[in-house]
Amino acid sequence: MQTQRTALVIGANGGIGQETSAALLRRGWRVRALVRKVPEAGPGTIDWRVGDAMQRADVLAAAVGVHVIVHAVNPPGYKAWNQLVLPMVDNTIAAAQANGARIVLPGTVYNYGPDAFPLLGEDAPQHPRTRKGEIRVEMERRLQMAAQSGARVLVLRCGDFFGPRAGNNWFAQGLLQAGKPVTRIAYPGDYSIGHSWAYLPDVAQILARLLDREDQLAPFERFHFGGYWVDGHAMLDAVRHAAGDDTIKAGRFPWWLAQLASPFNETMRELCKMRYLWRDAVQLDDAKLKAFLGSELYTPFEQAVREALVGAGCIGEASRHAGAPA
Repeated sequence: MQTQRTALVIGANGGIGQETSAALLRRGWRVRALVRKVPEAGPGTIDWRVGDAMQRADVLAAAVGVHVIVHAVNPPGYKAWNQLVLPMVDNTIAAAQANGARIVLPGTVYNYGPDAFPLLGEDAPQHPRTRKGEIRVEMERRLQMAAQSGARVLVLRCGDFFGPRAGNNWFAQGLLQAGKPVTRIAYPGDYSIGHSWAYLPDVAQILARLLDREDQLAPFERFHFGGYWVDGHAMLDAVRHAAGDDTIKAGRFPWWLAQLASPFNETMRELCKMRYLWRDAVQLDDAKLKAFLGSELYTPFEQAVREALVGAGCIGEASRHAGAPA
């Protein structure tokens, strides 16, 4: 394992940014982080740089001498994607080209429309139904163009993120209420339809493992992260088991309320546009990833759910080490 490589993580205060920083540190990387505000409890082993991903000069200055740039920055709450997302990725591309670095993009399924469902391979057609999906497709197009011009890119497309660091995701802000004991889950789809979930610590660990084999990666490399493909019943069972409470109710997400608020709230408006991802079975085919790294990739599902509930403040720390009996 090499120990002298340096990675710049843009958006290191977010869920995927934090987890990826920690995973890279564990595997011997030096980690530099570009953030607008240094966290009070930030690890002392990270080289924090204050700057704005929208400012090319800030990104270029932070990227000097790095081998990898992890592009983990997104506008919070789906807001202002049209104005912010593409300029930020353009700045990352410029910094990577200036330093000969590989760009790492944690991707999503927003690129895809129903014509590609239910099983998504890396080469599945990308015909998104939303503007956000169109922007994701354009991000990858620009990254692929950069790879044809001498840069290197790694894209790891994932399902819905969740993990021990509560954040802007369906698990902590949709299914349940962070900071409160779970009495019901508000499931966004049909309980009988499978849905793809990506546990953030696993995503970060796999990204770090892939980067350890940089010399075997194509200039523009794509993998799909299978994670957990479970239906609503399995999710409810896992939450009940982790909380030790069989009385947790099987509720439904109030789409009618989100629709009512959408003309006045950008987050709700974008949320409603993504509803199609809950109406159909959507599964990421991770055969290529398993062939490359091996089959033992993912934390056991119930353990991941338990950690996420602890991180969201929905169950106590004591539940982390063992499932409380129902």
